[in-house]
Amino acid sequence: MFRDTQSSWISTLRHDVPASLVVFLVAVPLSLGIAMASGAPLVAGLIAAVVGGIVAGALGGSAVQVSGPAAGLSLVVVDLVHTYGWRATCMITLLAGAVQLLLGVFKAARAALAVSPAVIHGMLAAVGVIIALSQLHIVLGGSSQHSAIANLIELPGQIADMHGHKVAVGVLTIVVLALWTRLPQRVKAVPAPLAALFVAAVTAWAFGWDVTRVDLSESVGEWAFPVWPAGDWHMIVSSVLLVALLAGCESLLCCVAVDGMHGGRRADLDQELTGQGVANMATGALGGLPVAGVIVRSTANVKAGARTRMSTILHGVWVLVFALGFGWLIKLIPLEALAALLVFIGVQMVNLGHVKKVHGHGEVPVYAMTMAGVILLGLAEGVLAGLALAALLALRRLTQVTVLKREDRDGRMHVTISGSLTFLGVPRLTRELRTIPAGADVDLDLNIDFMDNGAFEAIHSWRLDHERMGGAVHIDELHDEWYALAASGARTSPVKSPPKAPDRWWLPWAHRRRHEEPRPVPAEGGSDGASAAGQAECLLTAGAREYHSRTAPLVKPIFTALAKQQQPSHLFITCADSRIMPSLITSSGPGDLFTVRNIGNLVPRRGSEPHDDSVVAAIEYATQVLGVHTITVCGHSGCGAMAGVLSGGVQAGSLPGLRRWLRHGNHSLARFIEAEGERLHSGALDVLCRVNVQQQLENLMTYRKVEEQVRAGKLELVGLFFDIGSARVHMVPPLRQMVPAGRED
Repeated sequence: MFRDTQSSWISTLRHDVPASLVVFLVAVPLSLGIAMASGAPLVAGLIAAVVGGIVAGALGGSAVQVSGPAAGLSLVVVDLVHTYGWRATCMITLLAGAVQLLLGVFKAARAALAVSPAVIHGMLAAVGVIIALSQLHIVLGGSSQHSAIANLIELPGQIADMHGHKVAVGVLTIVVLALWTRLPQRVKAVPAPLAALFVAAVTAWAFGWDVTRVDLSESVGEWAFPVWPAGDWHMIVSSVLLVALLAGCESLLCCVAVDGMHGGRRADLDQELTGQGVANMATGALGGLPVAGVIVRSTANVKAGARTRMSTILHGVWVLVFALGFGWLIKLIPLEALAALLVFIGVQMVNLGHVKKVHGHGEVPVYAMTMAGVILLGLAEGVLAGLALAALLALRRLTQVTVLKREDRDGRMHVTISGSLTFLGVPRLTRELRTIPAGADVDLDLNIDFMDNGAFEAIHSWRLDHERMGGAVHIDELHDEWYALAASGARTSPVKSPPKAPDRWWLPWAHRRRHEEPRPVPAEGGSDGASAAGQAECLLTAGAREYHSRTAPLVKPIFTALAKQQQPSHLFITCADSRIMPSLITSSGPGDLFTVRNIGNLVPRRGSEPHDDSVVAAIEYATQVLGVHTITVCGHSGCGAMAGVLSGGVQAGSLPGLRRWLRHGNHSLARFIEAEGERLHSGALDVLCRVNVQQQLENLMTYRKVEEQVRAGKLELVGLFFDIGSARVHMVPPLRQMVPAGRED
């Protein structure tokens, strides 16, 4: 116990204390800048940093996430301060914390992740634009306007009437921030915001520039309890919910992102929301800004090597010590330097990486709508507009209908309808169905997971009209029987059926559909041979189309993960017989089996004649490169190769290549004769097939690497026999027990 405690303290001193100092140096300038952008007392930013570090760090569900004042909430705070005043804004923050606490207690944190990231990223980008435009006026020596549009309109006049020293300080700050990332790693150990403010303050002091100094006259000693906001209670409730939801969503999304940056314990989102709620209640009561999880400080914390929540807590302690003991240093910072820092942060909030991500999912309109709405209308209005558009696009995707049509040579139409069939898809559905020629025979496949009454009526009415005109319609439902139930008058399920893989992929072509039954092919004749080739090509092409339409979307994630490397656990040696499907009889999937198929599932003995490198190469690659754990030899009943071996090569007389290859089965024949003598019976062939499996396991042991791995317990040899008639798989015991070295009793 003592050693565990000592180890914990050593880890804290080694990793968390240095990380907390790095985060502290990042947090102080950012907290001051966000407070200024929020229209709040500057000390409110430091209070929020202290409470976010100590309270949220101690009670939250993430070990390394850092909480504090967030730039994304600055627009809300500005509006609240303008409408209700600062002390009332603190009460709204306190009430928002209580809402977050309740949501966390009732396990509602996961619901916040249902918000489209495109909305969040669009909101943050818009906030960045607004902050940059407003603070740019301060950098230029003026004052910001009441809206982003007004700031943009007034910008040319502000540029024309620039104030020299103030502009110089702002430009110097931005230059330092921009160049800091290109400096050597040792220099970059100092956070860029701290370095930029330090350079700006020292330069302004050294040259005696006429700049505006940060006023920190408000102090913690002048604290007063928050007051209840005066005004329409509907608006007050809306403001409380807005702060609670925005701060909660930003914290939880940040928490999920930070989880992907470290290898420690995963975050508890409900606990994180509870901790954020308590922190916001505390910061509101103490006169601080709203608190949320912030990605910049959290990323700095992870990169600095933080291991536990002690880093987050200690960073809050350092901010408190700085505010109480060294607050006078803040007065040396030029206000224009803080504004320049905010301009730089605002520009960085427009992250092109986020635009690329949402573009890949077709959600750029949501991003753009949210961004434009927040800039032009306001934060709440812009977010609601983005959410509405995201919901409409999601509804459109969920109800999107795909209609594929194909006509056979004999004029038969094959139509596949995929998707969720609702009344929204009826116009497209009826338009496509009406293009089918009257009187045609139609195979209609419904590959759907939902059908409402409007969609049913559209399909049913078309079917009745088509059959009335002399056509025929055969409907095949690949999932639940939505159409059949509706046609019978039965009550259908009100929810979508879960998607499932096609349940007939394993059937031979001849058994799938009536129109795919193979036609008789004459044994001789050039034209008939060409017809047979054309039929095979047609079946293969149709199979490929079916794979692309049904199976490929289901297995694509698996093959994407397997694209770079294969890691099979088994080498599976079996016969080339078309009736043997290794993945079917072993219930295996892509990437499981490294398969070798040949006539008679034979493994040539090492050094045997005729010489064969194909099977040898597969064995070498499987055991020495892929590192398989098992080699399985699978034979089957009625094997034609074993019938050729049993006839002494007579049945393969006209096939010289096959006759030479079957010599590798002579050892199986010799062992069979030794065991059965001259008692040949009706089941002799299947007995030889089983003996052949045992002999091939023996042949595998003639390879040195195989024998070494078997002896070392790293490799297992397994025999299987597939009885085609009964569709059963049987284990075939080896001729001798292959016990790993060191395990003999």
